[in-house]
Amino acid sequence: MRLINIIPGRPLAVLLTLLPFVLVFIAYAIGSEIRLAANPADKLLPAPSTVWDTAVRLATEGDRRSGRILLWHDTWASLKRLGLGIGISASIGLLFGLLIGLLPLMRSLFAQFVAVLSMIPPLALLPILFIVFGLGELSKVVLIIIGTLPFLIRDLSQRTLEIPQELLVKAQTLGASSWVIAIRVALPQVMPRLIQAVRLSLGPAWLFLIAAEAIAADLGLGYRIFLVRRYLAMDVILTYVIWITILAFLVDWALRILSRRCFPWAEGGL
Repeated sequence: MRLINIIPGRPLAVLLTLLPFVLVFIAYAIGSEIRLAANPADKLLPAPSTVWDTAVRLATEGDRRSGRILLWHDTWASLKRLGLGIGISASIGLLFGLLIGLLPLMRSLFAQFVAVLSMIPPLALLPILFIVFGLGELSKVVLIIIGTLPFLIRDLSQRTLEIPQELLVKAQTLGASSWVIAIRVALPQVMPRLIQAVRLSLGPAWLFLIAAEAIAADLGLGYRIFLVRRYLAMDVILTYVIWITILAFLVDWALRILSRRCFPWAEGGL
């Protein structure tokens, strides 16, 4: 039997899914043990038990100065910025994706402009955003929007262009206006792709968020990581990195479930 025809059963699939994580954990544990055996004061690779104890402390104990549990306040601040940025970006991306995909005039006007915008490194604009919008929340949200919006527009406009022309012709034959075609024909076809595009944008969005928080913030996951790096607090840094990874996975999982529930007919989802 060829390898391409071997489909693992459920138990084997679960085992294969967990295997890379287990191997990475074992490799880290071994590396940590070797370094700590050579130098018990080593901070680069803290023992897994140390990381776990730090995670429990950060999640349950309040800060000595403010009394707040900083992990949860940092999480709320970062998720709020991320949610605003992605939400605004998705809304604008859906609007312009439909316009560019459905209307030739809009395609001629905006398609190449958006393509050029997508080539600008968003992080290069960060100093400009801080100058224009200040060091508050707005500049961080705008960075996420600028970083994800061009991709969303290009992806959704392409999906709109891929709608079978037969559907558009039939709708026009039945007397549908451009507005009705956009709402009743194109929008249901594009919505599953919007969720997929948002899922693909989450990685860059987290990158822009962490970068903005690292430079100018007094609260947030990225701010905390770059704050404690000066003390070489790798146990805190690893805790925050693992927590960010878990949050990103949960958001992606929620979007995947949302897509399956709302658009079960969509095929080829990520």
